[in-house]
Amino acid sequence: MSMMNPKDKLLPPGQFETEKWPILHEGDVYSFQEAQWNFKLFGEVSKEINLSFQEMMKLPRTITTVDMHCVTTWSKFDTTFEGIALHELLKLVEVEPHAKYVKVYGYLNNNPFGYSANMPLEALLGDDSLFVCRWKDAYHDWQDITPKHGYPLRFIPPASFYLWKGSKWATGIEFMKEDAAGYWEQRGYSMTANPYNEERFSDPNF
Repeated sequence: MSMMNPKDKLLPPGQFETEKWPILHEGDVYSFQEAQWNFKLFGEVSKEINLSFQEMMKLPRTITTVDMHCVTTWSKFDTTFEGIALHELLKLVEVEPHAKYVKVYGYLNNNPFGYSANMPLEALLGDDSLFVCRWKDAYHDWQDITPKHGYPLRFIPPASFYLWKGSKWATGIEFMKEDAAGYWEQRGYSMTANPYNEERFSDPNF
């Protein structure tokens, strides 16, 4: 099938459009074990919360369509996801007023907090900030995300962030008073990661 009219969507600088959902990840593919899995809300909160897989799956679902922009230069428009919006999780925990940033964590080589990505909390309050479990697009009917895409839950950020901010095999949210670098940010990638400003690296000469 032909690509969409470029007038319909704005492609960020340095990106090309793809109809596929390419697979890239750091470390081993996580093998889901329900008995050991939990999702933690912690940091600048009045009380930490731990959710089992069943508790997580019983939370209200949101369906929304998101554009994805990967720092490796591909962009995929109009993928529809079903999952738990970050704002639903905020209803479960009392976040301190001074908490302005978050880290979203995920498995890396069997460490449930080995991967992380930092973002401002205010940017994640809409329906386009989802811990997703299912997806579809123009070429695929509804289906569960695969282990390589982050099963059982993967965070998909708004299109105003490069996709490395979307933690695979998500395990929790840390609420923070000050911004703090996540996994790739500690390795020279941009703290803000806006694809439309081409914020790929913290040092533009990287």
